[in-house]
Amino acid sequence: MANGTPTGEASPYVELDREAWAELGGRTDQPLSAEEINRVRGLGEQLDLDEVQQVYLPLSRLLSLYVEAAGSLHRAQEDFLARPTPPRTPFVIGLAGSVAVGKSTTARVLQQMLAHWPAHPQVALVTTDGFLHPNAELERRGILHRKGFPESYDRKALLRFVIDIKSGKDEVEAPVYSHLVYDVTDEKVVVQRPDIVIVEGLNVLQPAQTRPDGRTGLAVSDFFDFTIYVDAAANDIKQWYTERFLRLRETAFRDPQSYFARYAGLSHDEAIAEAGRIWDEINGPNLTSNVAPTRSRATLVLRKDHDHSIRWVRLRKL
Repeated sequence: MANGTPTGEASPYVELDREAWAELGGRTDQPLSAEEINRVRGLGEQLDLDEVQQVYLPLSRLLSLYVEAAGSLHRAQEDFLARPTPPRTPFVIGLAGSVAVGKSTTARVLQQMLAHWPAHPQVALVTTDGFLHPNAELERRGILHRKGFPESYDRKALLRFVIDIKSGKDEVEAPVYSHLVYDVTDEKVVVQRPDIVIVEGLNVLQPAQTRPDGRTGLAVSDFFDFTIYVDAAANDIKQWYTERFLRLRETAFRDPQSYFARYAGLSHDEAIAEAGRIWDEINGPNLTSNVAPTRSRATLVLRKDHDHSIRWVRLRKL
């Protein structure tokens, strides 16, 4: 798989193992310090300077090339339309993957690295957690136990947000979610015409739904310029989720304000059992039914090994 597909057969994708992918970044300076990497590392993530250098540096350069090419295409289109060239709209990257796979860390690393490229210094990151329906609404609908499933999101609001971004509005607001209280807050994050917007979430690559009248509406992914899926074996992700649950039991769950404070008193074995139950009843089925099927829609797939390190990269050909 060093270059091309494992069998050498024709494919719409290029697949590179980690070594071959890392060579693509060998001539580029590492923009992040160890301290910056520590700030963006997720709970339990095995992320270090080597991972950033070998995986995320080439990826950030590839994305930068896409952003620059989109700018050139924008100018060419405006010339074709014989219009004065307005500022181009932000380049939007959609980033998807399972709970506990490390997509939030990937999003934060890319945000920091992309901002170091002089062509696009302003990079915003928005997570779709803020577009979850409030707990009270989920309870009213009887789906609080399905938080994270597609139906638990205010998809119209999320779609409106992305459309506003791609319409070139000067300011666009997004709601903020608190993992401490496990609910949407009254806070807002304001996105002010950045060069790049990363939209990270479980279901951002889902296709449009079919309406009751048989028509197909718009999907959030229709407005993405580049998409990434962070992938791993389901058994590995379940293990990472359990390990994260155990760490949270010793940290965030001990905060009296935490929605999950009741888990702080669990024994080690009880915590493992509870994490397994949550995975088997909620996160696992959501991954199987809703998240994993969107992997094939991604422009690029980052496949992780059992130790969280990226094993190979698959990129759709142009």
